[in-house]
Amino acid sequence: MTTTTMVGANRGGASSIHREITYPHARAKVWRALTEPALIEKWLMTPEGFAPVVGTKFILRAKGPQRGWRGFVECEVLEVTPERSLAYSWIGDPAQPPLVLRLTLHEAGAGTRLVLDHDGFAGISGWLLARLIMGPGWGKMLRQPLADVLGAMD
Repeated sequence: MTTTTMVGANRGGASSIHREITYPHARAKVWRALTEPALIEKWLMTPEGFAPVVGTKFILRAKGPQRGWRGFVECEVLEVTPERSLAYSWIGDPAQPPLVLRLTLHEAGAGTRLVLDHDGFAGISGWLLARLIMGPGWGKMLRQPLADVLGAMD
């Protein structure tokens, strides 16, 4: 498993998170882990109402009490290309503009390269959130819980 990480700015001046990781699993298997609610819950948060269908509104709810945020994220599926890409809006703080999370899958020999782009973190507080909290958090989730879920799947 190989990873690369970058937190930077996009064209609008907002900060973004870019992560790439290669798994030794087929793209269909990684897609299942990204789109099946029972699997999403094992590596990310509990999805309420999720379906990989454009326009679907859903909630990602954290497990247990949370400090510093409300404990859930409001989302809407923006793009779906089966076994290739999934994008959804991400509202963790309703006082901030929506973010966009895009997950793209690419063939990588016998495995799959997952590219995660989380865009739209506005201002210095957004930069801090991307750089100090969300960026490291995504890295940890992709390296450990998601890899564990993929390894345990049939």
